[in-house]
Amino acid sequence: MTREQMIQSIRNAAVNGRLSCEKAHDLARDAGMSLGEVGALCNELKIKISACQLGCF
Repeated sequence: MTREQMIQSIRNAAVNGRLSCEKAHDLARDAGMSLGEVGALCNELKIKISACQLGCF
């Protein structure tokens, strides 16, 4: 998945500027990206990751 595709996937999955921790994990796994990469893209897009219990981000 390209960076642009991942950005669009994050935007599509976000609800009210938030992405659930579970969805972030799913997106990272599906794209073959690290959680840190997904977190960095969310930061760029000003999308907060919510319901994070594990401290991955």
